[in-house]
Formats: sequence, structure tokens, C-alpha cells
Amino acid sequence: MAGVGKLMKQAQKMQRQIADAQAALAAKEFEVSSGGGAVVVRVNGAGEFLALTLDPEFLKEDAGIVSEAILGAVRDAAAKAKAANEAEMRKATAGLSMPGMF
Repeated sequence: MAGVGKLMKQAQKMQRQIADAQAALAAKEFEVSSGGGAVVVRVNGAGEFLALTLDPEFLKEDAGIVSEAILGAVRDAAAKAKAANEAEMRKATAGLSMPGMF
């Protein structure tokens, strides 16, 4: 049953690496703007939205344009956070083979 012990050690190592990656992601911030800088969204690598800033002058525009710009910035920020998360998780689990798990 030496194989089980090795698997347990690999699983523990992977858990530590994932926890470290998650902490690093939570500390990493991304800023995305839309509407020529009128909408700014800040998000961390864990996908948590940290701030939304709107230019007051931009709010005087047509509601559809404002909505589109906000939605575009939110989508871009979410995509950046997701890409960073996936990259960090790939690094955290690289080289660890868990038969039947991956």
C-alpha cells in the first residue's frame, strides 16, 4: 500500500499549492475600463468585484450606452479574473498525477 501513501502526500501537496494560489489570486487586482475610460471596474484574481467607478458626465448619456459600457467592463473584468485563476490553478496542479482524478 505504498502507492496509497504516495497518493496521500501528492494530494496534500496539491491542497497546499492550491491554497497558496488562491491566496495569491485574492491579492492580485485587475482594472478594466470601458466607454473610453468612463467605466472602470476593479476585480481580484479570485473573481471578487472590488470597485466600480463611473464618470458622472457619462451617466448623462443614453441609458442603453451606459448599460452596454458597464456590462462590457464587467464581462472583461470577469474574463481576466477567470483567466488568471485558471493559469494559477494549472501551475498549482502541474506535475501532480492523481490516477482516476484527472
